[in-house]
Amino acid sequence: MKPTLLILAAGMASRYGSMKQVDGFGPNGETIIDYSIYDAIKAGFGKVSFIIREEFAEAFKEKFEPKLNGRVETDYVFQSYDLKPFGIDKEIERAKPWGTAHAVLAARNQVKEPFCVINADDFYGYEAFANMAQFLTNEAAGDKYSLVGYQIGKTLSDYGSVSRGVCKVDDGGNMVEINERTEVYFKDDGDIYYKENGEEHQLSEDTRVSMNFWGFTPDIFGQSEEMFREFVAANENNPKAEFFIPLVADKLIKSGTASFKVIPTSQKWFGVTYKEDKPIVQASISKLIEDGVYPENLWA
Repeated sequence: MKPTLLILAAGMASRYGSMKQVDGFGPNGETIIDYSIYDAIKAGFGKVSFIIREEFAEAFKEKFEPKLNGRVETDYVFQSYDLKPFGIDKEIERAKPWGTAHAVLAARNQVKEPFCVINADDFYGYEAFANMAQFLTNEAAGDKYSLVGYQIGKTLSDYGSVSRGVCKVDDGGNMVEINERTEVYFKDDGDIYYKENGEEHQLSEDTRVSMNFWGFTPDIFGQSEEMFREFVAANENNPKAEFFIPLVADKLIKSGTASFKVIPTSQKWFGVTYKEDKPIVQASISKLIEDGVYPENLWA
């Protein structure tokens, strides 16, 4: 059974100013998602599921169906505010849905095979998809999950500090813990630091970080659903609280329920948060086309 690619695309992109999930970055208007799907098909994924808000459905179908038809199976998962499907009989007012792990849970009735989860607006590179496909096909089990670990030096911006999930990895290549560092940056000498409580701490440039590229089996749905109910009960009066995938991973690791293999990659990651990032991403894609990594017209 071929694995499925689950794309997190329900966010509103408030800092970007428009729907960046369908914004064009390639020479023929290709989105970042297009490059992820192209790499995933090449790596052996059999289905693409877009996790979106229901009101985005027509825009997504219009953008992706014509080029993916006949190449890969597509499916749509709707992330909503309705808590009844999770056995929670409450209506809680929020400006946006409950976060990435809630988005994954929304797919529980549609995904029956091993799958990976990625962000819509991040460029991951073919090597990451190939390594993840190999893991999902040959190693994944209900107590064996994974994430792709990027070298921190290949994920930072020259334009300011970023947040990164810094992974602590044991000798067997499994994640022991993941710590969200909210202020990670290059110093003028090129060394990498993060700031915590006003103090600077150095990180080596090959420290592994999570860029939200996770590998699971459908067992994760049962394991995280009760956690979600508990999270909602604890945060119903906190409209900004989000149920993130690293929170679930951390609980599973600490309870001994599951392990997470950190799949190393040497790929350079790039992503788009602000409008100012767009020309940098466009230039990076142009260079990859120039180097022969991608065809100029991706779906010709």
